[in-house]
Amino acid sequence: MPSESSSKQAKDVINEGSAVCPGCFGTGVKIVPGKGAKICDECQQRTGDSLLDAARIPLRYADCSFSTFRDPKGTGSIYWALMKAKMLVNEYPAVEKGLLLMGSVGVGKTHLAVSILKGLTAKGVPGLFCEFGSLLKQIQDSYNPISQTSELRVLAPVYQAEVLVLDELGSTVPTDWVRDTMYQIINKRYNDRKLTIFTTNYFDEVRAEPQQPEPAPRTFSRKASSEKIRGMTTLEDRIGTRLRSRLYEMCNVVEIEGDDYRKIQR
Repeated sequence: MPSESSSKQAKDVINEGSAVCPGCFGTGVKIVPGKGAKICDECQQRTGDSLLDAARIPLRYADCSFSTFRDPKGTGSIYWALMKAKMLVNEYPAVEKGLLLMGSVGVGKTHLAVSILKGLTAKGVPGLFCEFGSLLKQIQDSYNPISQTSELRVLAPVYQAEVLVLDELGSTVPTDWVRDTMYQIINKRYNDRKLTIFTTNYFDEVRAEPQQPEPAPRTFSRKASSEKIRGMTTLEDRIGTRLRSRLYEMCNVVEIEGDDYRKIQR
């Protein structure tokens, strides 16, 4: 079952600036004459809509859902990934691990991750979407070396989210600061037994073709050697051995093979 803190978070989202439901008076359950108690559909819809707004899903992915996911032909890895994503939503909260969606650019990793997040918020589970590079930049920009108050304000929602989608893991130039920050965030969620869904363009083994163009170095990574970075072609290279080991305990790996769907559409 969702934790007590997640239930309180969901109620806070609903009650903020909203009137009491006339059907169930805010209890979430209403009495139907001759049929007994039933879930209040109106409140359930309001709960899902409010939590979806709080999940901070980027506008670009607003239309992503299982129903809009491209129709996979046959029973290849794309079809299998779709089934695993649906199973996680259907079986929650009786799930022990999140998912690590591995695949090259354009195979639908983020689409599936957002679909999972939407499916869980519809069930009343608070969640949050973060693109990892942007999150690191927010942490760096807000860092106060004296009080660290701003940094904690950025990290608190990431720590507390019952379900977190962490998009583009490993995309940022892997300096010591980046790896330490990644480990701090992910290890905190591991210890608190929070469900996390990761997407990454990097695999555990070297592929013949590079998975993505190397991003331009961010402010906190200018001293990194570009030659050394180009040689970091596996996920473990990008995030470090101890963090990759932690992910084995946190997630089931789903590898997705396929062509870039955006090129197919064009």
